[in-house]
Amino acid sequence: MTQNEALFKSIFDRNNRKVYHLCYGYTGDSDAANDLMQETFIKVWQNLDKFRNQSQISTWIYRIAVNTCLSYLRVEKRKVTDEINERIIETKADEVSDKQEQVNQLYKCIAQLEENERIIITMVLDEVPYQEIAEISGISEGNLRVKIHRIKNKLTEIYNRHERF
Repeated sequence: MTQNEALFKSIFDRNNRKVYHLCYGYTGDSDAANDLMQETFIKVWQNLDKFRNQSQISTWIYRIAVNTCLSYLRVEKRKVTDEINERIIETKADEVSDKQEQVNQLYKCIAQLEENERIIITMVLDEVPYQEIAEISGISEGNLRVKIHRIKNKLTEIYNRHERF
């Protein structure tokens, strides 16, 4: 294994789970999330020599993943409707544990947020440091904390609306 391959493997091992969660937050579909994660890491591999160490490598990878997901959504033009997503989640819910069902419900609620809110809350769930989230999203850390508070309130409202039905 070459030095570049070893470096890439290390980068992949440290970041693949977080990138998958981000992609899943955008798509609500595990197959699409896996595809987007793979596409992200192909871009990372192809551009690794262009990384300038001006930020953490995880921040750089998150930016690539976000751009990959946004491109995917533009191409797909949201073909999958909420109704279809609901059927998929209901079908899968029969096969998974209560905890997994709660995770699916959370991602379903997250999918109803605006794009920038989805990005932020997904990174919060992946325990990305606030400073890094602020850098990725291009806002101050103080403004980020306010946004996170509002996003959590919005998610609670979405969840409570869904629980009534």
